[in-house]
Amino acid sequence: MILSTAAPQALEGIDSRVSPWLMALCYPLGRRVILPAYFSSIEIIGQEHLPTSGPAILAPTHRSRWDALLLALAAGRGATGRDLRFMVTSTEIQGFQGWWVRRLGGFPVDLTRLESHSLRYSVTLLLAEEMLVIFPEGGIHHDRRVYPLKRGVARIALETEAKKPGAGTQVLPVALQYSDPQARWRSRVTVKIGAPLRAADYDPTRPKSASKALTEDLQRRLQALMGDANPLSLAES
Repeated sequence: MILSTAAPQALEGIDSRVSPWLMALCYPLGRRVILPAYFSSIEIIGQEHLPTSGPAILAPTHRSRWDALLLALAAGRGATGRDLRFMVTSTEIQGFQGWWVRRLGGFPVDLTRLESHSLRYSVTLLLAEEMLVIFPEGGIHHDRRVYPLKRGVARIALETEAKKPGAGTQVLPVALQYSDPQARWRSRVTVKIGAPLRAADYDPTRPKSASKALTEDLQRRLQALMGDANPLSLAES
């Protein structure tokens, strides 16, 4: 059974949805043809941590434009029966590409306005028990370091739990590692899914300190998954 294809589709002008017919076409194509043809091997570790229901945020490292397809393979409908909703930069959701992204669950965020309606839309999706993908490092980095994380993931998770106590909002660290830093043809890739952090374990009455603590814990989990023995400074303030 595929869950959550009828989640909220519009909030303050956001046009994002999961098109059943388009997903039914694209998901098998990516899973069975595109990814196996491009990569020599794909290893997925930790799928037992993935929830099959309830609000959840996947918080992966960002190493390549292949990341989104690999996350759909590792955590999407074939693994959990759920379609993923991706937060993407506003530049990636324009024109013809934007038409596809919006109908495959993507929605834009303006990185210059962290109080944007996209963050509120994220909370709305989580309250509808969707699974979101948010890259907390921001941009793509071609190495195995974990870069200082933005606090958006923690803020969204905490606000969701505050609006619906007992919702069970989870944040799952995900490490993507490519044998070639540029993820070239026939390279190998490993997707490691870590144990979830639970928003309810952080004090919602102190949102600033709670978001800092959750973000730092997320960064440590990502560093452990990536094998980053010399961590950079922790989450941005």
